[in-house]
Amino acid sequence: MDQGTVIELAQRALLVVIYVSAPMLGISLIVGLAVSIFQATTQIQEQTLAFIPKILAVLASITMFGAWMLRVLIEFTQNLYTNMNLYIR
Repeated sequence: MDQGTVIELAQRALLVVIYVSAPMLGISLIVGLAVSIFQATTQIQEQTLAFIPKILAVLASITMFGAWMLRVLIEFTQNLYTNMNLYIR
């Protein structure tokens, strides 16, 4: 396996990781911002208040986007195994 192939596989793997993690990170960011605005408005400075809504939002996003995330990961893995003979020479 040459250097270009390894770099291409690493780039595709990182792109898949970004695609799969983006919905959870985005929703967590939005919920965190909303909780921060709520805390600033009400002047409640409880540090643990931000964790529970974020955890629930991430679980909800996994529930909503889980099938899509699994399909993306399965397609990447199948593509990797299908083209294995091209990678090993």
